[in-house]
Amino acid sequence: MLKLTGLAMAAMCSLAASSVVGAVPPEDRLVYVATNLLVDANVEKLTTLLTRAKKAGYSGVLLADSKFGRLADLPDRYAANCRKVKAAALSMGIEIIPAVFPVGYSNDLLWNDPNLAEALPVRDAEFVVKGGEAVLVPDAGAALPGGDMGDLKKWSWHDDTVVSDAGAARVQDPKGKNARIVQKLTLKPYRQYHVSVRIKTKDFRGTPEVKALTPKPGKPNPAGDEPSTLIFSQLGAKATQDWTVHHAVFNSLGHTEVNLYFGVWDGSTGTLWFDDARIEEVGPLNIVRRIGAPVSVKVSGRQGALVEGTDYEPIVDPTMGKVPWPGAYEVYHAVPKIKTKSSLAEGTRLLVSYHHVVTVNDGQVMICPSEPKTVELLRDQARRMHALWQAKGYWMSHDEIRCLNQDESCRKRNLSAGAILADNTRTCVEILKEVNPGGRIYAWSDMFDPHHNAHADYYLVRGDLAGAWEGLSKDVIVAAWGFGTRDKSMKFFADRGNPLLIAGYYDGPPGAGVKQITPWLAAVPKSGVLRGVMYTTWENRYEDLEAFGRAAWKE
Repeated sequence: MLKLTGLAMAAMCSLAASSVVGAVPPEDRLVYVATNLLVDANVEKLTTLLTRAKKAGYSGVLLADSKFGRLADLPDRYAANCRKVKAAALSMGIEIIPAVFPVGYSNDLLWNDPNLAEALPVRDAEFVVKGGEAVLVPDAGAALPGGDMGDLKKWSWHDDTVVSDAGAARVQDPKGKNARIVQKLTLKPYRQYHVSVRIKTKDFRGTPEVKALTPKPGKPNPAGDEPSTLIFSQLGAKATQDWTVHHAVFNSLGHTEVNLYFGVWDGSTGTLWFDDARIEEVGPLNIVRRIGAPVSVKVSGRQGALVEGTDYEPIVDPTMGKVPWPGAYEVYHAVPKIKTKSSLAEGTRLLVSYHHVVTVNDGQVMICPSEPKTVELLRDQARRMHALWQAKGYWMSHDEIRCLNQDESCRKRNLSAGAILADNTRTCVEILKEVNPGGRIYAWSDMFDPHHNAHADYYLVRGDLAGAWEGLSKDVIVAAWGFGTRDKSMKFFADRGNPLLIAGYYDGPPGAGVKQITPWLAAVPKSGVLRGVMYTTWENRYEDLEAFGRAAWKE
């Protein structure tokens, strides 16, 4: 068997990989593993899995660990555990491909500096000086019917699956139907809003959500290139719980009209109650402090900004990005106060601008790619990782980038979201080629694929992600993972000249991921170069490892 690595592989990948549809070459028969190597028991588990993988015909492991983003802060035994894994893999002939550059799911890297988070702008929020503090003048348009959610006539609209129940809005056994209650609100643009609601559940199967949606798709977006969905955080309600207050926070961005939803989109059985829904404008919650996310405080009607530290105390959120550990961000907590100095008289009207973080899903936060310190962290990670692993290839973790091109660091570049991402990707490729000359480079496909996530109106990304793929040099091996777009996606990258890797499986019912590998292989374009296949599990489920291998390489 001929193995080619590095630049030789890049120049002659057609010899090292298969261009025959349905044939999986031996170079990259991979297993995805996410673990915590600081735990000694996990080293033993991983070694056992490597043994299974080798016996089943796998050639390597894509290894991810949140600790890879903060190697400088770890005890010596972490490096010792990594060396144990490396030695075990070497003795078996299994390659370790470490994951680097968490651009998208960036919390691990943000451990080093939570203020590097991509942040949303608040512009000219109104405050008034009272008792030595700047107190927010709340947006009068941010109002809901209040505590009585059971009076459905006060709401703009509701599904017939929602009924009044003793002052609450109740959903019972929706059986797959939408169950939502909606209020249309007129808000101020570029302001931060906090939504709270009490939720009670009993044996409920579904996901209670709060959503803020702007005018319906198909209608002109008054905010231009701003996203049309503004809330993506999860409420975290349990299947059975007594009345509990849950929170969501969003930025109105360029919008003045928002439809605020409370409800479920995927419910099946059980009972859910909503009550005491409220919305309020809030001040500098999760405020980010760095040059690329500036703060400005002005006296209303006057030119020029006040001086921080002279006219008012420095504005800092002491828990931002630190709870329960660095790089973790709370959806909502007590809002920091703005302390004013004696130079600002009682009743002075102020206009305050700043930038803040919002979380996506279960706490995901994106790092700002336009900050110089971000590039320094990425370069430092690559150097430390290569010193530790001395791997032949590394996997760039640009993936599901939910927030981009919002803070001043990005906006002042006057580039599209796609161009900003392409520039960061190009930089990351160059870093790996400097640190590991001749080494292989892998990347997930989704953020570079116009048929997947590289498009306009993606989560909280401002503008269009088209063109992001220009940051991928043709020697980068692209791992396609969108099953529904596999034909178009793999053809797109094959036409660009990138070698392909199929990232299949995905934790479905037993055997389902095994069956999917056949249509995956059939979708490889005849003009494409197939580098390999990966057993990809996000839930550490390896019961189908052997069966997947047999189906993939047909041996």
